[in-house]
Amino acid sequence: MSVMTKANWNYPTAVKFGAGRIAELPEALKTAGITKPLLVTDAGLVNLPVTQNTLKLLRNAGYEVGVFADVKPNPISANVAAGIEVLRAGGHDGVIAFGGGSGLDTGKVIAFMAGQTRPMWDFEDIGDWWTRADPKGIFPIVAVPTTAGTGSEVGRAGVITDETTHTKKVIFHPLMMPKVVIADPELTVGMPTFITVGTGFDALAHCLEAYCAKGYHPLADGIAVEGVRLALENLPKVVANPNDIEARGHLMSAAAMGATAFQKGLGAIHSLSHPVGALYDTHHGMTNAVFMPYVLVANRDAIEAKIARLAAYCGLAPSFDAFLRAINALRAKLNVPNTLADFRVGSERRELIGDMAIVDPTAGGNPVELTKALALEIFDRAMDGRL
Repeated sequence: MSVMTKANWNYPTAVKFGAGRIAELPEALKTAGITKPLLVTDAGLVNLPVTQNTLKLLRNAGYEVGVFADVKPNPISANVAAGIEVLRAGGHDGVIAFGGGSGLDTGKVIAFMAGQTRPMWDFEDIGDWWTRADPKGIFPIVAVPTTAGTGSEVGRAGVITDETTHTKKVIFHPLMMPKVVIADPELTVGMPTFITVGTGFDALAHCLEAYCAKGYHPLADGIAVEGVRLALENLPKVVANPNDIEARGHLMSAAAMGATAFQKGLGAIHSLSHPVGALYDTHHGMTNAVFMPYVLVANRDAIEAKIARLAAYCGLAPSFDAFLRAINALRAKLNVPNTLADFRVGSERRELIGDMAIVDPTAGGNPVELTKALALEIFDRAMDGRL
């Protein structure tokens, strides 16, 4: 590192972490200045006890709370537009972003776009496009994650799919950061195993790619390393015993740590997962899990020493190979598809996926340049299971 190295660092918000802290949601709304909230979640979550109990909590505290749940697992712009209509029609003055990545991202973007006059795509995370927004038109947000995966609760962006082009786009503004986060691991207990595994691997991928990403950011690296350890140790515990609240808490921490760390950057795991998810509507975290070992091997020359240090910190032999074996063993133990073919992804859109991967916003963070040739090589290996 040159003595002239310069970097810009910005880290997250107030987090109320711990079992039972959902009871503090009414107080969090007061802190955020929200008097009439709109709770945004996804269609699969809205009628479950975790959501209905939260609505009851709010109504018992005197809040007139609205609900919007027309949100796809991979949210599209139409979901955001419909949510804005509900927010305005109900006279709501803030958003509770509630759920996994889809509910959190959609809720945040609804709050961001509610007072804007320009089209949403004008605020894509490109250069300084975020400065186009009117900050007075951004509604306050309280975030309540119910999965331990995306870490969107501590992020300043939302990923929305442009359904006209089948591309995932990142909408960014610093004021999209939630004012308060309620991180209660008890809310994650009811997740199906597939979602627990997929979201857990999403958290692991965020930490791992942030650690490997290009650039100087020791704050992110330190957080990412501990996040990797927490995910590796606690994801199998949670799958084995879904009621292990301590392990679920560690996973929820790892998720927030991943999203905090990836301000540094991500890489080819996400660059390839995004187009595959947009084209095949696959679960984002599980798609990351499928690609993970193939991307590690593709980046080996640039990250071998870093991964050896990471392996040692995680209690493994201090080598790249030991870490790779641990990742593959975890995938096998938790029934992650080993190949894209196993995940019902075909090769008929191979060229398009390569084109989309290299222009994905996450591609620039990959430790080696993600050319189309490299993207296609990784895709082919992930199709065939060739490390």
